[in-house]
Amino acid sequence: MKARLKIIKPPPGNCINHNLYTMAIIAHSFRQLLLGISFFCFISANANELPCRPLVSPVKVIPGASRMRDYLYIISGKRVGIVGNQTSLVGTTHLVDTLLAVKVNIVKIFGPEHGFRGIAADGTLIGNAIDPATGIEVISLYGEHKKPTPDDLKGIDVMLFDVQDVGTRFYTYVSTLTFVMEACAENKVPLIILDRPNPNGYYIDGPVLDSTYSSFIGLHPVPIVYGMTLGEYALMVNGERWLKNGVKCELKIITCRNYTHDTRYQLPVKPSPNLPNMYSVYLYPSLCLFEGTVVSVGRGTDHPFEIIGHPDYETGPYVFTPKSIKGVSDKPIYAGKQCFGLYLSENAMRIRQNGQIDLTWIIEMYKALNLNDQFFNSYFDKLAGNSDLRNQIMQGMDAMDIRSSWQMDLLKFKKTRNKYLLYPDNQ
Repeated sequence: MKARLKIIKPPPGNCINHNLYTMAIIAHSFRQLLLGISFFCFISANANELPCRPLVSPVKVIPGASRMRDYLYIISGKRVGIVGNQTSLVGTTHLVDTLLAVKVNIVKIFGPEHGFRGIAADGTLIGNAIDPATGIEVISLYGEHKKPTPDDLKGIDVMLFDVQDVGTRFYTYVSTLTFVMEACAENKVPLIILDRPNPNGYYIDGPVLDSTYSSFIGLHPVPIVYGMTLGEYALMVNGERWLKNGVKCELKIITCRNYTHDTRYQLPVKPSPNLPNMYSVYLYPSLCLFEGTVVSVGRGTDHPFEIIGHPDYETGPYVFTPKSIKGVSDKPIYAGKQCFGLYLSENAMRIRQNGQIDLTWIIEMYKALNLNDQFFNSYFDKLAGNSDLRNQIMQGMDAMDIRSSWQMDLLKFKKTRNKYLLYPDNQ
């Protein structure tokens, strides 16, 4: 079967070099053709990639970054800044490398948590550096320096944001997006978001954050699972005036093609070191709450966010011993100690099917360890977004009653969310 390649001319009146533009479209189309042929083989063959299962829709989802003709003409001739990491791909080629190949002038790169190349362990503080592959300055947006400064943005005409989110409030990329939007608004730098599908974008669940508990792991009054892409979320941040002093960022969203909120999108590359596969991505909204407790979520093992355990949970049928793993978990809880617990990967597909946070594991662990308030640490309320969930667990409420307490706030959030959706949704 022969593939017909149609070269789409750039919009009239811009200054893009036509030859470069045509080369970019041809190269990108060829990459997409190869990707379509080898997509499933590529994912299963690469140890760093996530295992693939069929999508709900047989139509291939095309992320915003791959729609080059929709943004290449805008950034041509401009000084470009890029917020990205290892997930910033056009086909199988990094966005930075793709744009440099067609002579886009990238002057600075900004890296979120885990760094630009996505190889730093959670919580690792990363300094500014020069990317050895390109010679471009990389500015870290983690640690004390979460928001770009005016000096950081000096000499930048337009910013691109291309990072794969997993759709949970405490996953820090959404906070990084907010701070980038705020800095761009204050310094009058337009921002283009290259949108990507949300693998947990098909449901909405969890307590809505109380602003008293706002932090980098939860800035806004949204539930744990908010059912939006980063493009949609950015529109909500702008529209609800959640940026400092009510400023608004000049935004352009390059949307995904063939994506709806019912699509069970399979990530082609792991979004961070401790989410190595789709099981962990689906379990993450439920298991990350354990980070605010004495229970290990498997950091320092081959199955982070697929297992839970504790040295004193001796009835647990699954046994593991965390250890330091460079670039993944430098100092995991209970390093070198045997933990007993549960292997939960078989439950990931149930969560994927039902679209609901599972509270039964944290309730049962709390009861089994019998530590009362010593079960929790100071991190828990920030993860939950309130103090209610901790108190409800300690009071012995069951999962159904706890979930009932969220419903009114979830209904209010859904009404707000609906104003900013870019993709079909059945919520």
